[in-house]
Amino acid sequence: MTPPPAPSATTPATTPVGRSRPRRSCLAVPGSSPRFLEKAQGLPADQVFLDLEDACAPLAKPDARHTIVKALNEGDWTGKTRVVRVNDWTTEWTYRDVITVVEGAGQNLDCVMLPKVQDAQQIVALDLLLTQIERTMGFEVGRIGIEAQIENAKGLVNVDAIAAASPRTETIIFGPADFMASVNMRTLVVGEQPPGYPADAYHYILMKLLMAARTHDLQVIDGPYLQIRNVDGFREVAGRAAALGYDGKWVLHPGQIDAANEVFSPAQEDYDHAELILDAYAFHTSEAGGRKGSVMLGDEMIDEASRKMALVIAGKGRAAGLSRTSSFEAPEG
Repeated sequence: MTPPPAPSATTPATTPVGRSRPRRSCLAVPGSSPRFLEKAQGLPADQVFLDLEDACAPLAKPDARHTIVKALNEGDWTGKTRVVRVNDWTTEWTYRDVITVVEGAGQNLDCVMLPKVQDAQQIVALDLLLTQIERTMGFEVGRIGIEAQIENAKGLVNVDAIAAASPRTETIIFGPADFMASVNMRTLVVGEQPPGYPADAYHYILMKLLMAARTHDLQVIDGPYLQIRNVDGFREVAGRAAALGYDGKWVLHPGQIDAANEVFSPAQEDYDHAELILDAYAFHTSEAGGRKGSVMLGDEMIDEASRKMALVIAGKGRAAGLSRTSSFEAPEG
């Protein structure tokens, strides 16, 4: 396969700060519904994405673009990452989605989500279009991030190149419904295991997306669970992704938000322990602590590898707004 062209020279080479945004819960909101757009502003989701794709009927898309611009400019989205999902590049709507929304509300937009990404060229094309709009409108070039949604076999095969295609990219997202259809998976229940297969049918997919994302320092998000009233089922599926290291999951209904925020946040005990490891390691490797490379913290030996693991848990806890309930005390002498 021919390697993708280098990202646009007009795009900054630095890592976007948006890659560290909290994204435990990513709420889908139909872009054609002013009522839902208003309601979403008061919900405790980390991220909202205003949808111009599947949630909008074809005839509703042109008006929905302007509805979204109005909501972004006039709404109160405090504390939320603001994202718009445009239509994919195989449709006739994509370029107009991007131009209308970014020209109209680019200063109040954090990311553009591109669905059904199949190769790196599609990310490069979006990067170039965003750069042209930013320059034309006088916006900061490169500030608006990209979220890449993988929804078919070709996208999964090319995900490493997709993840590397633009420094704007912040997240890789699994789109299970379209993906299941693309590989002829024998189930109609999105996110549930297909009957007759005794193992986890999604493990390879989730791990491949995770490896591509982490290789390029991106976040990785699990897709939706469509049985919106089955919160226990949502928790189970979300827990699988969280255990692997995913940063969050889509939510389709307000009833799923609290569950997502809880599942993708560390337990208080784990957060406290991670912070203690970081404090203890910092002290014992210092001059005052004896410049030791490995030490005991209670009954546990900690070293540099322990510090790296603790950084992950502590980072997730801080992003979730957790407060410490214990503190490190340096040993006497």
